[in-house]
Amino acid sequence: MSDLYPQLAYLVLLLIAVGGFLIVEFRTRPGQTLRQVMAWGLIFLGVTAVAALWPDIRNAISPRQEIMSDGRIEVPMGNDGHFHLVAELNGVAVNFMVDTGATSIALSPADARKIGINMDDLAYVGQARTANGLVETAPVIITDFRLGDFSDHDVHAMVNGAEMDSSLLGMSYLSRFARVSIEGDRLILER
Repeated sequence: MSDLYPQLAYLVLLLIAVGGFLIVEFRTRPGQTLRQVMAWGLIFLGVTAVAALWPDIRNAISPRQEIMSDGRIEVPMGNDGHFHLVAELNGVAVNFMVDTGATSIALSPADARKIGINMDDLAYVGQARTANGLVETAPVIITDFRLGDFSDHDVHAMVNGAEMDSSLLGMSYLSRFARVSIEGDRLILER
């Protein structure tokens, strides 16, 4: 309650200052001042609407997985028709596209750097056949891989030699789940 009085005093002073300015401006240039007040009012209204609707907008643009009370993970289908989720690798959030056609976890070079993999120490000794042709791959081990309530250690993955839009979560990780199913527009993961 004691914090309310200073806030109220600030708002009253702000209202007096803005109101006084508007009265002076209306007397000298009423048409231009009215247009500016309306423009700023619309800007304020637009910013307020976007701020209020931001959670819905964010979910529509990029829906995120939900961790259910029973430990199940539900991943909504993205606007591109793919399932996207966020996992924590070595304590860093990484965006993945679920790819049942990928044999293993394929990290983009940017994500590999982000989780602390020294790119100069990698040995590109493997190859992967992708939609863009053959690419070189380097095997790595992810020390800590967390997805929702599930935690795995020393997870084998590969770093893709070519740039990728996002890392891929392939079958080597998905096979750790007892149930992987698609129900409507949701991917269900259960252990």
